[in-house]
Amino acid sequence: MAAKYSDTEITELISEKKVLGSDYRNKMKLREKRGHKEQEFDFFGENGNQFRLILRQNSFNALDFSIILAHCPAGSNQIFRLRRYNGKSHEHTNGIESDTFYDYHIHSATERYQELGAREDTYAEPTQRYSDFTSAVKCLFVDCNFDLPRNPQKNLFEEV
Repeated sequence: MAAKYSDTEITELISEKKVLGSDYRNKMKLREKRGHKEQEFDFFGENGNQFRLILRQNSFNALDFSIILAHCPAGSNQIFRLRRYNGKSHEHTNGIESDTFYDYHIHSATERYQELGAREDTYAEPTQRYSDFTSAVKCLFVDCNFDLPRNPQKNLFEEV
């Protein structure tokens, strides 16, 4: 059975501090699939909740990507998508609000879309905060309280 969360519970999961190990860059290296590259890995937040980071990038269209932070509810094999950072590759419509846009956008899990029987992360807002895959990952790290290990050997301009 799919998990359902209130808006308060969703906010708590997003706010939970997420510490990635020093090898997180290796875990994020995308692997070639048919027509796209992808990677995913699980980790735990400081409150013991299990999360999954899912990264997908179209091999032919740089604007077609998706970076997903999902919660892995205990006792379930299904994930609950908390946030999804999409590229500017398709039009999006919020059904309840009846607004449509074509832009980079951030999907957020909401209680109201779950109550309608829609996917938990159906709602999205356009954003100008990122303009490519790498900057979208950085945006997710900031928005979802990731605590990244510092590496003194990396320079200031190295990606993620």
